[in-house]
Amino acid sequence: MASPTVPAKGATAHKLPQNLIERLTSHVASGGTETATIPTPFTGEPLATIPLSSAADVHAAYARARVAQRAWAALPPAERAKPFLRLAEALVARRDEILDVIQLETGKARRHAMEEFLDVALCSLYYARRADKLLKPKRRQGMMPGLTRVQELRHPKGVVGLIAPWNYPFALGASDIAPALMAGNAVVHKPDTQTCLSSLWVLDLLVALGLPKDLWQVVVGDPAEIGDPLIENADYVSFTGSTRGGKAIAAKVAPRLVNYSLELGGKNPMIVLADADVERTARGALRACFTNAGQLCISIERLYVHEDVYDRFVPRFAELAREMKLGTGLDFQAQMGSLTHARQLEAVTAHVEQAVKEGATVLAGGRARPDVGPLFYEPTVLENVTGDMDLCANETFGPVVSVYRFRDEDEVIARANDTEYGLNASVWTRDVAHGRRVAARIQAGTVNINDGFGAAYASYDAPMGGFKQSGVGRRHGSEGLLKFTEVQTVASQHLMDLEPPGNVSFDTFAGLMSNGIKVMKRLRIK
Repeated sequence: MASPTVPAKGATAHKLPQNLIERLTSHVASGGTETATIPTPFTGEPLATIPLSSAADVHAAYARARVAQRAWAALPPAERAKPFLRLAEALVARRDEILDVIQLETGKARRHAMEEFLDVALCSLYYARRADKLLKPKRRQGMMPGLTRVQELRHPKGVVGLIAPWNYPFALGASDIAPALMAGNAVVHKPDTQTCLSSLWVLDLLVALGLPKDLWQVVVGDPAEIGDPLIENADYVSFTGSTRGGKAIAAKVAPRLVNYSLELGGKNPMIVLADADVERTARGALRACFTNAGQLCISIERLYVHEDVYDRFVPRFAELAREMKLGTGLDFQAQMGSLTHARQLEAVTAHVEQAVKEGATVLAGGRARPDVGPLFYEPTVLENVTGDMDLCANETFGPVVSVYRFRDEDEVIARANDTEYGLNASVWTRDVAHGRRVAARIQAGTVNINDGFGAAYASYDAPMGGFKQSGVGRRHGSEGLLKFTEVQTVASQHLMDLEPPGNVSFDTFAGLMSNGIKVMKRLRIK
């Protein structure tokens, strides 16, 4: 086996300026004195003290947001887009600052923090350029062509309750909030306490760029304390997190018939076909499995390799995994960073230990790395994983992947689909047309060919979301903005009413309308 993974060299200062922390935390909706101190995962040392919100603070946040929303919704969509058009250049100018914030609150490698930076910049710019067109009234064909004139109007939902996860706090906060705001809504946003600073950072920046201060409210605290008022006051709920959490939210809003979107868990498969380029695929699998230490809903956890290339691909992939550089530096040297929470380290350790105890073989990794930092775990590749192991079917959400040999294409597609999840998948082949045919048979909301997840996820003009237990609704594309609106149809009738004119009998009128249907068919109307 190759030598143990070694820490990457890099910056070792793991603090943020106190004046920056104070400015950011001033945006938390909190009227009390209760606080929480969050550590930096790299070292376990205190990073910041965060004011916590109470249930009363959440109610007050909604009240402020509703007042701000009424004035905001009255603005034209092009006007609402202006702060977000300014955001892209402002982000570039302050890139290093936000990358530091993301790394220090999450423990991820800088190259993976950069993915969050790009997501917020590009996604917000996409919607800023398209919001006006997406939201403007649209003419629709009426019941009686020329006589029935129809318009489709889009109205904001009101105040959106948005719950963002800890693993991509900057991207999965701001890139969902941007279209919600541009659609004319206000937002009450609950980030994870551990990773709230990056959301507060972009809120602070947007306010400086012209966003009304009360339009985006941030509440921070224990779900047991603030979860109910957050959901009960919302006109729409957006949630990214676990399947269990998504189901609880759906049950909570059902009595009020409030709509929602949920991006949930995944146990994502990657299929390596017989003609795949082994070196390119092995390096692609490294990114697909170990980006953000595997703490990514769309990362790969099941890797199916055709028997013709298995004995070349798997050793090379395991070798690359063993060579990955772990590190805590605030630079781009480390290939993988830390896990974020101690509970995640415990879950990853439990999955691997159970699998090994029951017969799985460790090809790379398989152990924690406290010498690098308290929450580090090596990139881990396991073989001989069986269906009765927790690792096989349950989401691990860490730097662990199991590899499986296959012979038949129908068999591997069935195995890829044999899961309650359906969020993301990956297919590797030199024949892209063949890859597309395979992709169409996989039950997942996004499928990437010759890429792990980024090709589909970062194509903002296309919708992204899950099948089955992996979610409801979509982010990105037109739906990523329009889901935050209520659609209204306004129809006007002209010249002739929807009943017989004058002294025409209903029998005659029915005949005329029936003949009209035939004419419309011939003229290809409707």
